[in-house]
Amino acid sequence: MVDKVTWQKAGRVTEPGRYMFRFGWLTVTADDLKVWEQFPEASFTLVKEPDAGPDSDEYHLGLFELPSAPLPDHG
Repeated sequence: MVDKVTWQKAGRVTEPGRYMFRFGWLTVTADDLKVWEQFPEASFTLVKEPDAGPDSDEYHLGLFELPSAPLPDHG
């Protein structure tokens, strides 16, 4: 099961909407896209839709994290 989604894994979608992926349907919002436009390497937590049934394959993007940048070498 996929639990993190990057813009690249999402096919670099450019419009809000509902998209079919290997793991099911993913709803991408305009706010999600704004994060990816500003931080293309950000990864979002995949969240199952709470109102969907137990066998549902409906998801949305939750919290995001940015890749860690290496610390500058002051040596």
